[in-house]
This record gives sequence, structure tokens and C-alpha cells, in this order.
Amino acid sequence: MEQAQLVDEYGYVKDGKVFLSGYLSYPDRQIGEVKRTEQEALDYFKNRFTIAENKVNQLEQEVEEAQNKGSYLTKLVQLRKKLLSFDAIGNFIPLLNRLDEQEQILVELIRTNQLKNLEIKQALLAEAESIASNSDWKETAEKLQEVKLKWIKTGPVDKELDANIETRFAETLDGFFQRRREFFNEQNKVIQERLDKYDSLIAQAERAVRTIYEADRSRPFKRDNLEGEALERANIAEERYMKVLTEAYHLIRNLNNEWKEVGEVPIKKSGKILKKYRRATKTIFDRYNLARGIQPKVRIDPRVEQQMKMADEAEKLAKQSDIPAAAERAKQLLNQWKEIKIPFKLVDKTVSDRFRSACDKIFELNYLERVIMRKYPAFELKSRSEQIRTKVRELEYLVRREKSDLAMSMSSMDTSGRSGNEEMDKMMLSKINTQKRKIAMKEQILNEFNKELNQY
Repeated sequence: MEQAQLVDEYGYVKDGKVFLSGYLSYPDRQIGEVKRTEQEALDYFKNRFTIAENKVNQLEQEVEEAQNKGSYLTKLVQLRKKLLSFDAIGNFIPLLNRLDEQEQILVELIRTNQLKNLEIKQALLAEAESIASNSDWKETAEKLQEVKLKWIKTGPVDKELDANIETRFAETLDGFFQRRREFFNEQNKVIQERLDKYDSLIAQAERAVRTIYEADRSRPFKRDNLEGEALERANIAEERYMKVLTEAYHLIRNLNNEWKEVGEVPIKKSGKILKKYRRATKTIFDRYNLARGIQPKVRIDPRVEQQMKMADEAEKLAKQSDIPAAAERAKQLLNQWKEIKIPFKLVDKTVSDRFRSACDKIFELNYLERVIMRKYPAFELKSRSEQIRTKVRELEYLVRREKSDLAMSMSSMDTSGRSGNEEMDKMMLSKINTQKRKIAMKEQILNEFNKELNQY
């Protein structure tokens, strides 16, 4: 006996099975079975249709609110595919039409964005190609990295054009960095040749030193009591020693000329090799000068000599009574000091420390004087002992305040840690070191005032 049949506008029940009526080019499709009654089964699948509607509504809302709308195209295609196999009874055609409309909008939007991205990438490619031939390796590498970062942040272009423009961009960057590698490989080769040459010169100097030591050992310790053959042997040994010493002296002079022609090497290595070479040459020059009775003149670099004079002047300024005038002159000296360019190996740290300390003292005294003049209009009328006591009180207050500020700065750095920004971290450390230096100078001045006060 034929089963009863229940028909809806978009589906029906037949032989205990639930069907979705065909639409568009899709045929009727079984979507379920009757569990209890046909009407319940039909109603269940009609109610499920709201799920499909909600999915489409949700996608439209997300696209509307999204900034990167193009990223929803794949989700839309997947939703359409799910709708075509979704088990529910209802009118799927309007939902599919809405998805088609959204797809057209997204495809057009993507096409517009791809054209815009293509313009951006073409401009970035042109910029990269224009600077990639530059041989200023550091600056050019930094610029190319900036261009690459912009390239990565720029969205995709049309697939037909993507491979070509990506290849051209990659080849441009690879070409520059390959040239840079080849350049530095050649530089390293040159540097190694120079290091080998320096090692050769050092070895010659050290051999000369050993020859001098050997000749020296053959000389008698005392000659006063020698006579006859012993004296003659001593004279021969002395002549040989002087000959070896003279030959070594002239050798070193020639080696010095060769040394100057070798060329630069990295500063980390130049310091070591120069120290070894100077140790050997100093031995020879010292022995030669001693044997010849020559008193060598110590040559001071004119720039170091200039800094020594400036340090002397700054220390005198720190002792004069007209501190505001001293501060003005100290500012001038600081500017002049910065203009003096001295190679690192020639810098006299003692002179630098003297100059900085004297300037710090002048500026701290000048600041203290401004504070005193502002807070104590009748300061000049006080006795010398009372003036010193006033200065001591103010300095003690300033030291306490600055120590508190320093503690806060250090605590802040300990709590937050390094920022990751190398420039910012350097600035923070520099600020802390400056605070420490200013506090130390204030305490030094305070100590000097207290010593003077004890005399009253």
C-alpha cells in the first residue's frame, strides 16, 4: 500500500523520507527521515531554514563592519557551498542571490585594491631599483629594509602579475645584498693580507730584540778589572753588541715606514698588534738611546697638548670668585673640546677626566650661586662663615632631592626593564649616569665647604 504524502511549498514527505524540492538546476534531494509524524518532520526542517538565513545575515553584517572586506570572499564561497548541501526546507534562491551580490561587491573591491596595491608595489620596486646600485652599504641596506617592510605590508596584486613583480623585487634586493657580500668578502681578504703583513713586521722586530738579548749576554757584567785577552774579548763583545743594536735600530726605522704603508684594520685588532709592535720597538729604541747617551724627547700630539691646556684653564676657572663668568668661559671651552677630533688610541683619559670634572664643578657652583642669590637677597652682607653655612644647607637639600630623583629613575628602569629600543635605553642610561656624576660633584663641593667651615 502506497505511503501517505505531505507536500510543502519548498519540500515534501514521501515514503517516510523528507525531501527538499529542486530549485534552479538542482534536483529534489532527500534531507532526512520521518522519526515520529510527517508534519513534525516537515516542521523540523522548515525551522532549520532559519539557521541558513542567520548564516547569510551574519556574513553580510561582518562584511559591512570589516575593514579588510576582501578577506571574506573565501568565507562567502564556502558558505554558498554549505547552503547547497544544507538540510533544511525553504527558499534558498534569495539567499544564494544575496551571496552572489556580495560576491560581486567583494570581487570588485578586491580588484580595486589589487590595482591600488600594484601601483604601490610598482612605486616601491622603482624606488628599490633606483637605490640598489648605491655602494653606501649601510645607508642603502637600511633604506632597502624600509622599502621591504612597506612591501610586506602592502596587500597582494592580481595573480597574473604577482609572480613577475615579486620576482623583480626579490632579484633587486638579492642583487644588492650579493654585491655587498662580495664587497665585504674582498674587504676581509684585504684586511687579512694587512694583518699578515703586520704580523710579519712584528715578527721581524721581535727577532731583532732576541738578537740584541743574545749579543747582550756575551758582554761581561763588569769590565773595570779586565786585562789582556779578557779585555780584548770584552771589547769585541761590546763592538758586536753595538753593531747588532745599530742594525736593529735601522731595521726598526725601516719597519716603521713599512708599518705606515700597510693600511687600516678593524680597531679591535689594531690595538693588540700595535701594542705588540710598540713593545718590541720600544725595547730597541730604549737600548739604542741608552747606549748612545741620547735623551729622547717625549712627543705629545698637538691635539692632546691643546686639551691639556684647556683642562688647566678649566681647573683655574673653578677656583676663581667670579663663577658666572667662569661658567660662560667653561661653555666656550666645552664647545672647543668637542671640535677636537682625536683618534681613540691617542685619547688621554686622565686629561679628559680632569677637564670634565672641572667643568662639572664650575656649573654646579654657578647653579648654587643662582639659587643663593634668588633665595637670599642679602647674602653678600653675611659673614664668610655664615655664607658657607648657607651654601652647605642648600647643597645638602639639593643632594637629597637629586638622590631621590636618581632612586626613582633607577627604580623605574628596574621595574619596566629595557624598552627594546636601543636608542631609548642608551638615553635612559646616559641620564642616570649624568645624575650620578652631578650628585658626586655636589658632594665633593659640600666636603670642601665643610673643611673650610671647620677653620672658623
